[in-house]
Amino acid sequence: MSVLSQYAQHLLQSYSNNPRGKYVSLFIVRRVESEAIFRTEGSGEPLNKEFVHAGSDANSPITQRVVISKRKQTAVERRTGRELLRRFNLLFATKEGICSLNANQPCEKCIDCMVYGYAAGGGGAQRSRVITDDAFSLHAAPQITDTRMFNAPFDNSSPWLPKGEGSDKDKRMTGLGADEYVRPETLFLDIETMRDLTPGEFQYALGNVLRSSRYGAIASRIGKVRNTLAGIAFSDCELFSNLELTQHSYDLLRGGAAELDFPLADTAAVQAMRESILALRRRVMGQVTILDADATGALVAELGDLYGNEDALRGDLRETTRAYGRGLPDNA
Repeated sequence: MSVLSQYAQHLLQSYSNNPRGKYVSLFIVRRVESEAIFRTEGSGEPLNKEFVHAGSDANSPITQRVVISKRKQTAVERRTGRELLRRFNLLFATKEGICSLNANQPCEKCIDCMVYGYAAGGGGAQRSRVITDDAFSLHAAPQITDTRMFNAPFDNSSPWLPKGEGSDKDKRMTGLGADEYVRPETLFLDIETMRDLTPGEFQYALGNVLRSSRYGAIASRIGKVRNTLAGIAFSDCELFSNLELTQHSYDLLRGGAAELDFPLADTAAVQAMRESILALRRRVMGQVTILDADATGALVAELGDLYGNEDALRGDLRETTRAYGRGLPDNA
């Protein structure tokens, strides 16, 4: 018996259009492994930050934390999944070409459309069954941020372009500026909640989280992130927020110190996160089944075996796609 099949009662056995109240919460520690920039859009924009209470007590001092916005998380993970579907020819054709993000041409049939949702200009829509929220840094913003100058020299590696080399007069470099960035080894605590997924859909969505590795701006050069699954909870309702979890974990890790050490081992954050989950679970009005560390590790190992076997993975994705009752793409 597979590890996931032991929890089959918490997942749908077939896709349903109607809410069934079967939730799976993924507790994730996102560890920045290079410089990273989490901002809204455009060069020169400041990092996303929010002033919040440092700990869970209402009298806790106010601090500023860096934020990874919800859309910046799922957009990356969604592209990771679509890359896989494209490799196995499991994206359907549309009137305009092939199923594409942000092009108003969803196929309305592939796993990505059905799990993460779509809104077609012509009228069709599917609500996302992956629920996200802003992820907050465990440390205060002043501890984990810095500023770096950048420039854009000419081909001769200098800030000057002499007259005659592509210009009728001497030119001086104008591409000079500064970016605020998040330092390596910064930790963000996050909950990603999945609702009413089948086993195949759950494996696809969890695989996207664990396989995604670049987040934020300028991701082709910076923004390396490692996602560690600290725990999983099955429930009949949504649980607590990212902010509550971060504040409670902060209290446990800080102890009596004025502030957290930086950098902090992600193993310490994982342990604090697991203790916080058990404590905050008492506030939840519903049924909750929390997997222990061994069960979580076994499920991740099983998923790793699946993704390491191309034929098995292709078969599972094809079966999940067929389950929507719309067949497979012609070239699948």
